Amino acid sequence: MTGSTTLDEVAPMKDELVALRRQLHAAPELSGKESATAALVADRLEGWGYEVERGVGGHGVVARLRAGEGNRAISIRADMDALPIAEATGLPYASTNPGVMHACGHDGHTTMLLGAAEHIARTRRFSGTVNLIFQPAEEIGSGALAMIEDGVLERYPCDAIFALHNHPGAPAGSYRMRSGPLMAASDTATVTVRGRGGHASRPHLCIDPVVAASAIVMALQTVVSRSIDPTQTAVVTVGTIHGGSAVNVIPSEVTLEISIRSFSREVRAQLQARLTDLCQQQAASFGATAEVAFDHGNPVVLNTPDETAIALEVVRDVVGAENVAECELIPGSEDFGFFLERKPGCLLRLGNGKDSAMLHNPGYDFNDDSLTAGVAMWSRLVERYLQPGA
Repeated sequence: MTGSTTLDEVAPMKDELVALRRQLHAAPELSGKESATAALVADRLEGWGYEVERGVGGHGVVARLRAGEGNRAISIRADMDALPIAEATGLPYASTNPGVMHACGHDGHTTMLLGAAEHIARTRRFSGTVNLIFQPAEEIGSGALAMIEDGVLERYPCDAIFALHNHPGAPAGSYRMRSGPLMAASDTATVTVRGRGGHASRPHLCIDPVVAASAIVMALQTVVSRSIDPTQTAVVTVGTIHGGSAVNVIPSEVTLEISIRSFSREVRAQLQARLTDLCQQQAASFGATAEVAFDHGNPVVLNTPDETAIALEVVRDVVGAENVAECELIPGSEDFGFFLERKPGCLLRLGNGKDSAMLHNPGYDFNDDSLTAGVAMWSRLVERYLQPGA
């Protein structure tokens, strides 16, 4: 067992990686419908000698490879699903599935982990167990939890788990790293304001939920600025307001939908409590009522210090310290946070190019110049984490 993976060593794989990535890009599948992608992934992994389990938590695929006498295990996760967006790139390998496209780079994530799987199986420069998790339904925030509830962490135990997401705006092949909170928890509150409807010409006989809801919207602007420690970060955004059906009618009910982002469990709980009280009290001041229902989405992506330090050491070795920078807090969310609630680990960000379209944009495309940087990094991380004696 000698040597460590370098960019130069995996460079000859680039053409193969590009072909695979573009094949996946042309055949995107929505969350929960990743059957063809999962079959392709599983077939290739079996061909390289992995133990493979299909159908984990839906269309999830898990592969295991053992080598040497080491008793440590590492898990690496990639997501596979696409988005309900009509592609507008005009690329020769654009989506052939109308209204569906890989607008978040999961085609690249899957390709890089498959490339690393092939390289790791060929070189076997590790001692221990490698678990590769190909996850469905990340875009709807249900895939990670479904795999966890299906027992993936019990059947494939690990000491740490890692994942990667591409990062538009950063140079292709560079990395952005951050210990501690990286991506936000994402929750939704649905507020139903109830009053007493009637004729628009006789508001004194009514309790107008439109006025009460409007007051709630304005009051919500103070939740972050006046209730949250200014050294913390949070977002409260009213995304929809629905109420009324005619201009001369005061409705009896108005519904608000609110997106809530936070970077710690404490702030997350504080936001829920404060938002609930504020909505109910504002409604009561108009004689109305407010029912507040919370839908808890992805948790905070919380990178643990030791695992982040290992990953940082690896990416500096692979791409050079000059191509690694600290990542800013990202208010978007990722269901990899469910894995990090149960296991130590780290989510890395890989540059997708300074001029890359933003994620979830119909003009987005994964940058093929980042593929070998991902393959080399995953391979070297396995070698580093599962080195003999570790």
